[in-house]
This record gives sequence, C-alpha cells and structure tokens, in this order.
Amino acid sequence: MTAGTDLLSDAFGRIREIVDDVVAGLGPDDLAERLDEDTNSIGWLVWHLTRIQDDHLAGAAGTEQLWTAQGWFDRFALPFATGDTGYGHSPEEVAAVNGPSAELLGDYHGAVHDRTVEYLAEIDDKDLKRVIDRAWSPPVTLGIRLVSVVADNLQHAGQAAFIRGMLVR
Repeated sequence: MTAGTDLLSDAFGRIREIVDDVVAGLGPDDLAERLDEDTNSIGWLVWHLTRIQDDHLAGAAGTEQLWTAQGWFDRFALPFATGDTGYGHSPEEVAAVNGPSAELLGDYHGAVHDRTVEYLAEIDDKDLKRVIDRAWSPPVTLGIRLVSVVADNLQHAGQAAFIRGMLVR
C-alpha cells in the first residue's frame, strides 16, 4: 500500500467500526424505527451506505457488485430492483427496509469492507489519479470517487449513530 491508499483504508476501517457499533444488539424493529415518517431508519442508512460503497467500488474496479455476486440481494429480499442503492428513495421506500437483522447488515457491510481493503491493496497512488468518470466537469478520478464514498458513508454512519442515540437510551 501507498500513503494515499493507506489513508483510504483507514477511513473505510473507521466506517466499518461505526457500522458495527451502531447495529450491535439491535433487533429488526429497532433497525426499522424512524424518528418520524420523513427520516431514514438505522437499517436503511446502513443498507444504503453499504450499497453505495459496493456499487462505486465495483464500478471503479470493473467487477460485479457483491450485492449480486455473493447473493446479498436474495438474502435481503427487499422490494427493489437489483441495482437499487437507495439513492433518491421516498419515505415509503425507506420504510420497506424493515426486515434485515443487525447480523445481515453487518455481514454485508463486512464483505464490502473486506473487498474494499483488498482493492486498495491492489492499487497505488498513481492509480488514484486515473480518470474514471468523464460525465462530470472536471472529470472524476479514482481518488476523488473514493473520497466521495468515504464522505457519503461517514455522513450516513453518523446519522445512524445519532438515531441510535435518540431511540436507544
């Protein structure tokens, strides 16, 4: 690993720790509970942040998402299309994420985290400068995409931790 990939690996490791702490000991009802009808649940937030990481890392690496490659889509049995990551979900769609257990959420996140760390070990700082998405101006490099995933994941993990603090006293 290089300095840049070491930093990214550490950042993704911190997300993993937050996810583990947030879901620990919660039942499906706790994971599905929402502060009000317009907010996200812990379960939805953890599912979504993991889907984003899986989707974006697979896209960057040119591999199939673990969501389908390892059968997570079937295990979760959510009423969404295979490629759905939760982006733009309505309150009703958020409410549909109401059955996954803490173990299932944690296991899926763990698998995605492990694949992320494996991928980071395969690349170096030079790779982080490679343009992977020309649809944006300026074009998005691998490094920028990975930092974007870290930022999005930390935001959602923090939201989940806040909700846990509000609901589980």
